[in-house]
Amino acid sequence: MSTPTPPLRYVYAVCRPFDGVLPEGAAGITGEPPRLLHHGDLVAVVDAVPAEDFDEGPLRARLEDLDWLAATARGHDAVLAALTAVTSPLPLRLATVCRDDSGVRRLLDEGHDRFTRALERLDGRVEWGVKVYAEPAPAPRPTPSEAPSGKVGGRDYLRRRLRERNGREEGRRRAEETSRVLHDRLSAYAEATAVHPPQDPRLTGDTGGVNVLNAAYLVARERAEGFVALVGRVSEEEGVRVELTGPWAPYSFAGIAEEEAA
Repeated sequence: MSTPTPPLRYVYAVCRPFDGVLPEGAAGITGEPPRLLHHGDLVAVVDAVPAEDFDEGPLRARLEDLDWLAATARGHDAVLAALTAVTSPLPLRLATVCRDDSGVRRLLDEGHDRFTRALERLDGRVEWGVKVYAEPAPAPRPTPSEAPSGKVGGRDYLRRRLRERNGREEGRRRAEETSRVLHDRLSAYAEATAVHPPQDPRLTGDTGGVNVLNAAYLVARERAEGFVALVGRVSEEEGVRVELTGPWAPYSFAGIAEEEAA
């Protein structure tokens, strides 16, 4: 009879020691609350996970399973959200796995300087996400030459299509200008920014406009109220849709220590 493989250690984040505990009900990818592993002046947030899912070979196959990957990402995010309510964590990449507690301690030792620099930079700060969309232009009104019955001749049809295209292009230009101004003003509130590629609506299923800005901002907690208010004022402008998400753990800025060192 074979001996069961001991569970591995899934590492969600690294943080400084903090007072208190994670909010009640905070559950990770296993459905159980994670554990805080203290080592020197750092804390790793860990979970015991089955080797049959998270050992190197099985994990490679699991990462091809989109349903499993989505469920794991949700559990990962839930732990980071709970941590963000009580401290300023440094998120680690999805599926960061060590063999045992000793492996987690080695991870903390080997990355100690990088982790401490990043935690100093992220302390008291959270990530906000802002997306700006150019909303679809309304259909142009028929011109007098177009038949009331709705039947349109070839020349009138081409004119209508040209007006539709011009309307879309003008709407996108306005939205792009709005997003540039908004990004500049939000950057004044933020201590760091990250501009991501626009989201493809075919991947997100969002048909409510063209994404012209997809950015993340690292904002001190005490400045969050002004940041959110500024986004709210811009969202009232006609022809654009502004989507604000957060506050999140600073996923987009986890590598900030390496960036500043470079």
